[in-house]
Amino acid sequence: MASFSLSASRIKFIRSLSRKKEREESGLFVVEGEKMVNEAIVSGYRVREIYRRDEIGLPTMERISSLSSPPPVLALVEQKTGEDYTSQQWIENLARKKTPLVLALENIKDPGNMGTIIRVAEWFGVDVVYLSEECVEIYNPKVVQATMGAIFRQKVASCRPLCEVIRRCKACGLPVFATSLHGENIYAATEPLTKGVVIMGNESAGISDEMAAEAQRLLLIPSFQTSGHGSESLNVATATAVVCAEFRREFFASQPRTTR
Repeated sequence: MASFSLSASRIKFIRSLSRKKEREESGLFVVEGEKMVNEAIVSGYRVREIYRRDEIGLPTMERISSLSSPPPVLALVEQKTGEDYTSQQWIENLARKKTPLVLALENIKDPGNMGTIIRVAEWFGVDVVYLSEECVEIYNPKVVQATMGAIFRQKVASCRPLCEVIRRCKACGLPVFATSLHGENIYAATEPLTKGVVIMGNESAGISDEMAAEAQRLLLIPSFQTSGHGSESLNVATATAVVCAEFRREFFASQPRTTR
């Protein structure tokens, strides 16, 4: 039995946070599940409100949750604002690192892909993920859920426009790469892949001509299919994981054995 009830207006407000406009106006987003809420708290995010299923009742939790199975806990969390990861000074400092790695995502629309890429970025120690303004918003409930908590730790910045930030990176000495069906085999690259900016494009259209023009090297993830009628390409999140793994592998391989 519920120990307290939410007003109709409060339920309506929480449900409205499924929409980008309301998230932007309120500066809040929804986090669901005990693990995710705990990660938000541990990572320094300000949790505005917490609702427990055993306190508000299952029917109410079903109304405010976006999940097929309502979680035991749901929280309203403040979106984080702070350091500008696109500033000239920040990028200059980044470029001084030994192995800076940046992802630049253009027009990624699927929330599941976006969330998975953010999770991949954290795993491989990507310094920052830059997003074009056409990308799905990172506080979309499906994106948040797909990150499995990485959203609270991984640096992400929306760029308007993305090409200008990429040019800033190039000016600071960071090489720029893009994946392409016409690129060089990533496993047989002529020069080491240890640092730089990697542009990943839209799920169906790939990267735009404008973004391709910014790339100094194009990379191909080759297919090893034995059938002539297999998949034409990899899912963008999977491709991102392959690229990040290869960059980190090559850096590791380039180090003296005594430091490994």
